[in-house]
Amino acid sequence: MTITLYDILGIGGVAIILFAYLALQLEKLSVLDWRYSALNGVGALLILISLMFSFNLASFIIEIAWLLISLFGLFRAFQKR
Repeated sequence: MTITLYDILGIGGVAIILFAYLALQLEKLSVLDWRYSALNGVGALLILISLMFSFNLASFIIEIAWLLISLFGLFRAFQKR
């Protein structure tokens, strides 16, 4: 099995999303903090990039939803400032 640059990007995206969730659980970030939504959005985007080269429909659907929800969270966070 060969690991490509796109695999590394996807794994990086997963790591970012998991880091954001861990930070939330450790109360280092709040769901209202723009950084939480930003981390989730960047993670989802990296996973989507990796899916362009190794497509999986179920993963694509959840990552699109994750990205849209993250963008909504960013919009709300900046709207409240």
